[in-house]
Amino acid sequence: MSLEMTWTGARVMTPAGWDSGAVAVAGGVIADAPVGRRVDLSGYDVLPGIVDAHGDGFERHMAPRRGALRERDAGMVAVAAELAACGITTAMLAQFWSWEGGMRGPEFAEEVFASVAAVAGTVPVDLRLQLRLETHFLESFARAEAAVDRWGIGYVVLNDHLPHDRLAEGRRPPRLTGQALKSGRNPEAHFALMLGLHAAAAEVPAALDGLCARLAARGVAMGSHDDRSAAQRAGWRARGVRISEFPETLEAAQAARDGGDTVVLGAPNVVRGASHAGNVAAQAVIAEGLCDALASDYHYPSPARAAWRCVELGLLDEAGAWRLVSEGPARLLGLEDRGAIVPGQRADLLVMERETRRIVATVAAGQIAWLSGPVAARFMAG
Repeated sequence: MSLEMTWTGARVMTPAGWDSGAVAVAGGVIADAPVGRRVDLSGYDVLPGIVDAHGDGFERHMAPRRGALRERDAGMVAVAAELAACGITTAMLAQFWSWEGGMRGPEFAEEVFASVAAVAGTVPVDLRLQLRLETHFLESFARAEAAVDRWGIGYVVLNDHLPHDRLAEGRRPPRLTGQALKSGRNPEAHFALMLGLHAAAAEVPAALDGLCARLAARGVAMGSHDDRSAAQRAGWRARGVRISEFPETLEAAQAARDGGDTVVLGAPNVVRGASHAGNVAAQAVIAEGLCDALASDYHYPSPARAAWRCVELGLLDEAGAWRLVSEGPARLLGLEDRGAIVPGQRADLLVMERETRRIVATVAAGQIAWLSGPVAARFMAG
C-alpha cells in the first residue's frame, strides 16, 4: 500500500538545491499539497532516490558459491533489499551475455531475467534489465535479441573483452586457466574459442550495424563500454549507440560530450580516487564537466558515497553532485517520471541522517522499501 503522508522539518534536496518545504506523498507520487498524517523529520535530509544506470552487485546473491545454491528468486529479493538500504530506488541490473560462459553466459543470463520477472512486481524497488552483449559473440545475437523481446529489456550495452593483441600473436591471455574453469571449459578449449572469435573479427562491424538498427527500431537504449578514443566513440554514435559507459580516457569522454552523447562513470572509481584497472580517474572526468551519471558498477553503496565525495573534493556543489545519481541517470535512461523531488514525479525518496549521511529510510513509488534506526519511530507513530 502506498503511503499517504506529509514530511515536515527536513532539509529537502530540490532541483535548485536545499529547501525547507514539506514533502507530501500520495498515490505513489509526490503530491502538490499536504496530505494525510504529518511526520516530523527535523534533523534529517530528504533527497531523490538513486537511479542506478549500471550495476552487477546482484551476482553474489544469485550465485553465492558456484554450483552450491540455486535459489534465484530468493536471491533477487535480497538484491532488492540491499538496493533499498543503499538508497537505490531504480536499479538497472547489468547482466553479461557472453562467450565467456558461466555467470556471463546466456544460460545464467536467462535465469537472472526470469528471476527479475518473478520478483519485480513484489518489491517496491524498480528492477530493470540491461543486457551486456559481447560484440564478437555473433552466433548468439539472435538468441540475445529474442531475450530482449521476451523479457522486455530496454537497455543493451556492447562490450568486447577479447584480448585481441595477444590473440593476434597466438599467445594465451593471462589468467586463462581460471577463466576457463569458471566457464566450465578446459583451458585449451577456451583458448581455441577465443582464437576463433578473434579470427572472425572482420564479420563483426556489419553484424553490429544490423543488430543496432534492429534494437533502435524496438526503442532499446544502447551503450558502449570502455571507449578509448574519439574514433571509437564516433563509430558507436554512427550506429545510434548514444551512451558511453565508463570511458577509459578523457579523449573518449570529451568526444562523447562533443557529439551530444551521455557519459556514465563508475561510482567506486570516485570513491577509490582511481580506476581499479588503471584507466582515467572518474574524478578527473567529473572535474572537466564530462559526467552525466554515476553508477554503482559492482558496489551498491558507492553512488551515495561518491556523490558526497564529489562535494568534499570541491568538484560539484551538493545539488550538482546528487544530480549525478538521480536526475542524470534517469534522463539518460529516458525515465522522465523520476529523479527529482517535484510534484507529480514518482515518490522515490530517501531519508538521510544529516551528520553521518547514513541512509535510514527509502521510499520507492510511495512504498517503504527500507526503514532503520530511530527514524522508524517517527514513521510509525500514531
